Amino acid sequence: MIRLFSRYIPKRYILFFIAEGLMISLGVLLAISIRFFFDREGIVSYEYIIAKVLFVTLVCQGSLLYNELYSINLGDNRRILLIKLLQSLGATSILLSISYFFWPSLIIGRGIFILTIIVLPPLLFIWRIFHTKIPVFAQNKERILIIGTGELAIEIGKKVIDEHHGGYEVVGYVDENEMRVGERLFNPKIIASQEEIIPTVERERIDRIIVALPEMRGHLPIGPLLTLRLDGIGVEDGITFYEKISGKIHVSHLKPGWLIFSEGFRRRQIEIGKRIVDIFLAVIGLLLTAPVMLMVALLIKLDSTGPVLFRQERVGKGGRIFTLLKFRSMKVDAESRSGPVWAQANDQRITWIGRLMRKLRIDELPQVINVLKGEMSFVGPRPERSYFVTKLEEKIPYYSLRHTVKPGITGWAQIKYPYGASVRDSLEKLQYDIYYIKNMTLLFDLTIVLETIKTVILGKGAR
Repeated sequence: MIRLFSRYIPKRYILFFIAEGLMISLGVLLAISIRFFFDREGIVSYEYIIAKVLFVTLVCQGSLLYNELYSINLGDNRRILLIKLLQSLGATSILLSISYFFWPSLIIGRGIFILTIIVLPPLLFIWRIFHTKIPVFAQNKERILIIGTGELAIEIGKKVIDEHHGGYEVVGYVDENEMRVGERLFNPKIIASQEEIIPTVERERIDRIIVALPEMRGHLPIGPLLTLRLDGIGVEDGITFYEKISGKIHVSHLKPGWLIFSEGFRRRQIEIGKRIVDIFLAVIGLLLTAPVMLMVALLIKLDSTGPVLFRQERVGKGGRIFTLLKFRSMKVDAESRSGPVWAQANDQRITWIGRLMRKLRIDELPQVINVLKGEMSFVGPRPERSYFVTKLEEKIPYYSLRHTVKPGITGWAQIKYPYGASVRDSLEKLQYDIYYIKNMTLLFDLTIVLETIKTVILGKGAR
């Protein structure tokens, strides 16, 4: 796997992305060639031909990426594949039309544009179906053996198998107790004891061993693992491997030593750049959304009695308390009887305009002021109320790590996990938050912002 924009991506996916980019470029060149009746002089003299082809390719692949055509395998479901391809190409046409208004020198001409739209759908559809016949894109999965049968080991197996994670195949598990050999955990079974690791690796043609033991001391088969590692077999820690395939860090079995010695946690190197970007975006955001916020304020006043803005104390960086601003989406004194509670699905306390604001995330707009004041960032863990923080820190290990960075308007946990309203949900979101803190970069922030826009458009996860 290759680390790109703070995310781990199988090499095969990157090669596929590059190859498909070349395929799209060839499709555009084919459209240009048809338009000029394959006249070599006409094609060569076509102004800015390379820039125009690359621009169409970039916009097209951006649309494919945004429509999740590089994150899921749709080769077996041709109907959904065709629909998503057509949706992406439709979005490409719209984006190109808008872009040409600002960069007219990149216009490819009406005839070539129409020919490109005709050429690309069948070309990409056929490519997507038959690309696996090419050896470099074939499903040659790395065969892995998992040492351990606890919670982390089982979660790794399920993540690889249930989500068809590219590049890996779980062959089986290894347990200390030889009496458990043959026992089925959920799909792969325990195929060997620790004494049989070396012959099992040879027999099953294992490429990589994942060590997912709850406790290493006194339980780690050092001798066999050292022999296999020197023979060229990959050996990887379970928490590190889980981080790569899931985009989160497994907290339940996390040891302080792993946090100390693992790569990442370089937030000091990007804090100044992140702050500059936050101020710039906050100023631009306030100018662009001012008319929308004025309209929302008027609608709130017409819909229910009470203030326009909702102020609530939240826990920020370093555990400092700050006042978070939101447009009021609930009735006044919504918690007067219940006390502090998480919002629930179809919460009766939410007003009519509040429900609409939450769906579109408009209620979060005033937090741009929190960003300008330096209390928040655009991207980071969502700030929680001190009442819940106190309870969650008692029940969830490493929960206080969320407060080592500024909280955000949006975050990695918000786009990867739906709204949480329980301790279990908070644990899941913490695992994504720690992953974000460990892998923070400005490019990672950019991908989160783009994913957030898509989430808002699709209306996912709002309450």
